Amino acid sequence: MRLTGTDRGRLLFVLALATAVAVFTATVPLLRDWFDLRVYHGAVDAWIHHGGSVYDYRVPGTAYGFTYPPFAAVSMLPMALFGLHAAIAVGLLLNLAATAFVLHVLAGERLRRHGWFGLAVTVCLLALLEPVRDTFSFGQVNLVLLALVLGDAWLLSTGRTRWAGIGIGLAAAIKLTPAIFIVLLLLARRPRAAGTAVGVAATATALAAWVMPDASRFYWTEAVWDTTRIGRLDYVSNQSLQGVLARLADPAEPSRAAWALAALAVLGVWVWRARRALAADDLLGAFALTGLAACLLSPITWVHHLVWLLPSLAILFGEGLRHRRLLWIAGGLYVLLCSSVVWLWFDDASGIDGFVGSNTYVWITLGLLLGLPVGQARVNRPPWRRRTSDTAPAPSPAAPARVPASASQPTEPSSAAMAAGTAAGPAVDTRRGGRSEPTGSTRPAAPKPQSSSERASSYTAKPPV
Repeated sequence: MRLTGTDRGRLLFVLALATAVAVFTATVPLLRDWFDLRVYHGAVDAWIHHGGSVYDYRVPGTAYGFTYPPFAAVSMLPMALFGLHAAIAVGLLLNLAATAFVLHVLAGERLRRHGWFGLAVTVCLLALLEPVRDTFSFGQVNLVLLALVLGDAWLLSTGRTRWAGIGIGLAAAIKLTPAIFIVLLLLARRPRAAGTAVGVAATATALAAWVMPDASRFYWTEAVWDTTRIGRLDYVSNQSLQGVLARLADPAEPSRAAWALAALAVLGVWVWRARRALAADDLLGAFALTGLAACLLSPITWVHHLVWLLPSLAILFGEGLRHRRLLWIAGGLYVLLCSSVVWLWFDDASGIDGFVGSNTYVWITLGLLLGLPVGQARVNRPPWRRRTSDTAPAPSPAAPARVPASASQPTEPSSAAMAAGTAAGPAVDTRRGGRSEPTGSTRPAAPKPQSSSERASSYTAKPPV
């Protein structure tokens, strides 16, 4: 098929943008060489092929080892079948699949509306975002966990509640931070989904304890309380509340009382705003706020953990298409999250400029928690589509039905139950007769996983002893 003049222009724009992204990624933010995936692969290989414990393994020449719960190691068992390069390839494919699903959930219909051009531009822009490119470059699991959690959000929003909670339960068993979404399910009065999540997490943890009892005993009695196994709290990549306090107190230890007060304040704001979002049936907004709270409350939130900000950015850009001021704010936050600006204070985070600059991503997360536009009226911000069975029945021709006063969204004379076009969410196929259902680097030479500039790692500059 011949390209029109407009299509040729769009193709040239996408090629130029992709080239710029490739050059930027290869030169400005130095690559992480799949360091974390090397940890996963080495730990599982030492366990299966050499009879060691996953928590005793260290990457050669470093002090870094496996820090996740035992079930994470069990879920990574297939790595024992592959060499390192094959494991890297599989990890890349998993992250690509997770990214595709996250995009489908957050902006599926909007991307379909703009076709291949919108998808190509979105992928290029997403590749520039530091948390995303670090997740790929480290070989991390953050995007997979985000996909699991958003899968549950999508199930709940579309009425498929039977399976809701499984994704959150698995994510919590692999990494503890997503457990906060179980609390969200309780706030949302979804006891069945919350019970499913707790049951799945408990079953996965019990399975890991049966498969690797000694490692499980060590993790739950010792390793889980030892943050020094993960890295220094004051390291600039730690963009959590604890990181802010640690950099302020350096070289002393941060105040636990100050952290507790700050954490309680964040929890209070989160509960208040999440309840408001849920009251307006804004499930995506509630999940986005919970991801923000998780990043702030976790003792250590490396920069690549900030993929949990993606739902908030999707909401902000969606609202920005209707309110120009929000679009400028969204664009500014996006540029900052692409800039690696916090690394300017890698060596010294003292002074006012250090306090402000080294915690830039924390301020972004706090700002989104306080100001993300959620819980608005449906006429201004349509929710994710629900199944037809979850909406009010259409009025009968013989006897017009009375619409309940609580119904806040008008029906349309179409066979589709919901209006087309959302700021974020999966699409509805309206071509199905009477029903309308949703369619759904080389090994580091230095004794730490940093680049030659020694400023681009998510770990300690001085490995814990």
